[in-house]
Amino acid sequence: MSTWQFDAQTDDIRPLLMAAQASGTPFAIATLVETSGPAPRELGAQMLITGEQHWGYLSGGCIEADVARHAREAMATGKPRLLRYGEGSPWIDIRLACGTGISVLVEPLRGDDPALSALLDGFQSRHPVLWSSDGTAREALPSDDVPRFAWDACRYTKRYDPVLRLVLIGEDATVLACATLGQAMGMEVALVTPNGPEAAPLTGLSYHRTSPADALDAIGLDRWTAVAVLSHDREDDEAGLAAALASPAFYVGAIGARVRLDGRVALLRGHGVREADIARLHAPIGLQGLGKAPRDIALSVVADVAREFHARSASASEAASSISSSAPLSSVSR
Repeated sequence: MSTWQFDAQTDDIRPLLMAAQASGTPFAIATLVETSGPAPRELGAQMLITGEQHWGYLSGGCIEADVARHAREAMATGKPRLLRYGEGSPWIDIRLACGTGISVLVEPLRGDDPALSALLDGFQSRHPVLWSSDGTAREALPSDDVPRFAWDACRYTKRYDPVLRLVLIGEDATVLACATLGQAMGMEVALVTPNGPEAAPLTGLSYHRTSPADALDAIGLDRWTAVAVLSHDREDDEAGLAAALASPAFYVGAIGARVRLDGRVALLRGHGVREADIARLHAPIGLQGLGKAPRDIALSVVADVAREFHARSASASEAASSISSSAPLSSVSR
């Protein structure tokens, strides 16, 4: 390795696909479609490759450069390639540290592909999309409650969900630390600071200066959204919590001492919040056992939100399947 692979941190390639489509840059997608044993990445992990650069990783750095080379050759010919690495591979000079075998489908795409436009429309409107491709023909349809990934040795399907959105209510150093860490983790961050400064504190986030309840209504909470109330005893905190708990948001949490929790619950009941919704409240917010400095609290909050988000999809991820235990060598093209 001659350089640090910062681009390998990319997990969701959709923002990069939008940029490539807008610029007219030729590109290809590489998708991990099959493993014959333990592997560093889950089925459906993807890379995006252009003529000069590639993002994402499929096997911890073992194969990415070679996958990018194949992708650029596929872009030149316009034909997909199914690659096999490790166990069952024709290329004995490329070894996988995990000792398993994996198959990667490389597919060149055109920016005007209707399926690509449908995928990116779903990304922007925060709707799940089921993408299906055999490397040559593909489609993208609105879909939900289906397995996250499947492969039948010819075609794969992959469900793209909306990005985890983190809505933060507050204005102090802890809120800023949470916003910074959330953005670094690839979350879509919205900051609600009633009557706050006119300028947003960070670029790339959604900023709202109205009351929490009004701001949450404007944001439009969905089941891929987490709400964290990090302000300290504002009169409108419970109104914001009530609105969040009545929404489909998968996580609603509030900062504050345990001794004040009963009083907060009483106020929520006064706002008409149902007992079943009150039971969803994470309070005190975040993972316990960390420090009380702003960055410590931010780490506990963002980690707790991420854990809850991934736990919700754990069963669906386990449903990811491959019909064949390993891709036959006859299907591996070079």
